[in-house]
Amino acid sequence: MGDHPTREEWDERLAGRIAEHKPDLVVSAGFMKILGPRVLGAFPVVNTHPALLPAFPGAHAVRDALAYGVRVTGCTVHLVDAGVDTGPVIAQEAVPVREGDDEESLHERIKTVERRLLVETVGRMAREGWTLTGRTVRLGTGRVAGQAAEGPTPGRNTK
Repeated sequence: MGDHPTREEWDERLAGRIAEHKPDLVVSAGFMKILGPRVLGAFPVVNTHPALLPAFPGAHAVRDALAYGVRVTGCTVHLVDAGVDTGPVIAQEAVPVREGDDEESLHERIKTVERRLLVETVGRMAREGWTLTGRTVRLGTGRVAGQAAEGPTPGRNTK
């Protein structure tokens, strides 16, 4: 946001820059900034999170999971909404917590799974299509991004 005096101006400028590329889907893995209504209202945005949402949202998910004493954590690929890690879940995968794990060792194992899951999920969304109904994301709908069809619009709530 450095060159923009307000969050709103930053969000509007970012939405404009994204629009220049005419994307069907925006992937913000590792972006670590809260997107505003101009971006979120114009584009479906996918993000990853190093926990099995809705458990342990926020910037310290791995540390929080270890402090809680969980035996299994994991990663989530989700659509971004106005909240912090509150968007509809697209895909998840579990990662066991091992005896002696610290934040760094566990996070490295989660990141390995997270990267693979993100590539697989976004690939499926592009190849097989997807729809969002309420909070349920369905992959493999046969509707790929940018393709006109009857029924729910990919990336938009239908309920």
